[in-house]
Amino acid sequence: MKILVVGSGLFGAVSAHELAKKGHDITVIEKRNHIAGNIYTKDVAGIQVHEYGAHIFHTVNPKIWQYVNQFADFNRYTNEVVANYHGELYNLPFNMNTFYRMWGVTTPNEAEAKIEQQRAVLNGKKPTNLEEQAISLVGTDIYNKLVKDYTTKQWGRASKDLPAFIIRRLPVRFTFDNNYFNDPYQGIPIGGYTQIVEKLLDDPHITTQVNTDFFSAKDDYLRNYDHIIFSGMIDQFFNYRFGELGYRSLRFETKLLEEPNYQGNAVINYTDAETPYTRIIEHKWFEFGNGNKQQTVITHEYPQQWKRGVEPYYPINDSANNHLFKQYREYADANTPNVTFGGRLGLYRYYNMDQVIAAALQFIETSQKF
Repeated sequence: MKILVVGSGLFGAVSAHELAKKGHDITVIEKRNHIAGNIYTKDVAGIQVHEYGAHIFHTVNPKIWQYVNQFADFNRYTNEVVANYHGELYNLPFNMNTFYRMWGVTTPNEAEAKIEQQRAVLNGKKPTNLEEQAISLVGTDIYNKLVKDYTTKQWGRASKDLPAFIIRRLPVRFTFDNNYFNDPYQGIPIGGYTQIVEKLLDDPHITTQVNTDFFSAKDDYLRNYDHIIFSGMIDQFFNYRFGELGYRSLRFETKLLEEPNYQGNAVINYTDAETPYTRIIEHKWFEFGNGNKQQTVITHEYPQQWKRGVEPYYPINDSANNHLFKQYREYADANTPNVTFGGRLGLYRYYNMDQVIAAALQFIETSQKF
């Protein structure tokens, strides 16, 4: 078959790789001037810079870990985030170090009692939004300092207007464990992520084109290919016929500094309302300080409102948007049988990198179309 893959992020690249192994002729097009989508990394002063925000690979699935390790060697990086609230530093996710810094408690029993005391403001109500869920998990003090304003900056709306599931992804531990993830497999590819996609697309059956916009010749692509795998915005594909889905965007300011160590940690979140950015990333610490010993690269990450023409990063999966996506999905199933939608934007779903790979592999393994 002659197959077009739109987007060279993980969903598109894994799909292309697996279909090429079956002997299909694949063309991958990418609107940016580089492959690898949002996991793109580039070398600056010997430091692998995560161009579109911090990406830490983590998974509970040994098969996915084995799969991705075909294309790169991973280090043993463990994500240990620090939160800065008006100069007060706290460990994330919420653990005994956080509770000790917040309340001075030294035992799990003391911490649980403090949270239980503060949880009483809910009067036993089952949490229905992010604010209530956060208070239920960690109490009012931690919510007010480390969650409330950060969430408003990140999502552009108050915590009480966001679904509860967003914060359920964060572990709450009554141990002195700063590991942000519970997953047993975790690390960052030595030499960056771009090499993974380069190797996925390195096949004689695959042709890759960058600086190529699908929508500049959409009708021709639909006419000339047997099947299209589309990892862009599903509402844009259908020219927003039912309206725009909600997205959140980001803006990055990256600087090369003539100093060896700017903040001493790969990621520091700024949780107060007054600081306009949500976090500062110092990229060299993803690979334990490798690169130029007298230079460092930092990125300030600013959430921003999405509008057409701005890159979407996160779907806003509230009930209204999920209902609208269901309309698009049903319309796609009925009207575009030769188009498969995938990835965060095509399936309008928050995916981690391992979940994107798993979804692509499942799609190829179970599809009757190829």
